[in-house]
Amino acid sequence: MRALVLAFPLALLATVSQAEDATPPLDAAGFDARTTGKTITYSANGQAYGIEQYLPGHKVLWAFTESACKVGTWQQQGEEICFDYQDENGQQCWKFYDTDKGLKAQFMGDGGMSEPLISLSESETPLNCPGPDIGV
Repeated sequence: MRALVLAFPLALLATVSQAEDATPPLDAAGFDARTTGKTITYSANGQAYGIEQYLPGHKVLWAFTESACKVGTWQQQGEEICFDYQDENGQQCWKFYDTDKGLKAQFMGDGGMSEPLISLSESETPLNCPGPDIGV
């Protein structure tokens, strides 16, 4: 009986996870509607990871926590939203899901194996990017 009691919560958790995985990722129109005009702070493993401001015309400003801002653009490729910051990392592609816990971003550069980023907060306040080289 005890094994059955323990198995039920695990089965429920798997069902919830499968339901979330069954939700299709946002396409370009859905992503644009969900993000443009917002500044979203993301977390990884419960820790602040970085902040991105989504601007009109598929433009973005990104900053890792405590780092300088990068200007970039995004575009849809298949089911992925790909970002290009014109740096040594090249294009980076993600699948975005609009969940009841917030926006979830799954990095696809490692085959989708890394821990997803989850939005911690959203605002309409622009990202603070001091410096002479920042401008969109």
